[in-house]
Amino acid sequence: MEILKTIPEMKDAVRERKSQGMSVGFVPTMGYLHDGHLSLVRESFKRTDSTVVSVFVNPTQFGAKKDLKEYPRDLKRDAEILERMGVDFLFAPKADEMYPQGYKTYVKVHDLQDRLCGRSRPGHFRGVCTVVLKLFNIVNPDISFFGQKDAQQAIILKRMAKDLNLDVKIDVLPIVREGDGLALSSRNIHLNPEERRAALSLSRSLKEAQIMMGSGERDTEKIIRQMREIIEKVPLVKIDYIDIVDMNGLEPIKKIDKEALIALAVFIGKVRLIDNIFVRTKE
Repeated sequence: MEILKTIPEMKDAVRERKSQGMSVGFVPTMGYLHDGHLSLVRESFKRTDSTVVSVFVNPTQFGAKKDLKEYPRDLKRDAEILERMGVDFLFAPKADEMYPQGYKTYVKVHDLQDRLCGRSRPGHFRGVCTVVLKLFNIVNPDISFFGQKDAQQAIILKRMAKDLNLDVKIDVLPIVREGDGLALSSRNIHLNPEERRAALSLSRSLKEAQIMMGSGERDTEKIIRQMREIIEKVPLVKIDYIDIVDMNGLEPIKKIDKEALIALAVFIGKVRLIDNIFVRTKE
């Protein structure tokens, strides 16, 4: 595996692979890798000839400097994991490589960026879209792989790719969970044992929503009320939002007719966690 830290190096490496007729898969990450990230890498191995993984903690998607500073990092650990897996290239640029002095250009996907997580994290998706578009331009992948846990992010990035006529195909893979249902996240490391137990209320509430759907419930207000009751019984958990929205515009819906995204975010101590499920009716 080659570890590349500059944009010209990364571009040259991909250009060489493509000149040999090889397809390129790309997994963008902020590091501190877990099995959720690795499931994306494995899918890239299956679908493409050459795999690039980026590790870059993107400063423009963090609202508070403290959150950016506290985000878990261990590039040496990540590199060892990726090398053992057989990744071709690790792209690990510094912040000033991606955002040199005088940088002024940002990307917005209007409306979609202001819903769900965007309400409590203003500017977050502007930072996400900007860095992902830059990475797409640098890596020039044929396929890029993302996880469903960041469902809003995936929907926004697909819209960006469509609106800007990007050639990259974006594939979204299922959430990877612990045996007890907790969605894998780099932020889970910040949870103490009691907080981790409290975090299981997220997946429990989503499971209850699925049960209600299976019993024929389609009223989103009733589903959200039941989910809220489950979570509010856990003292350590503070709800940011619970929403049921359509899959395209991320707008709240009153009744689930065909398919919907059930998404939630909570604070447990100082840690903000998200989770979601896609649901479809059988009718």
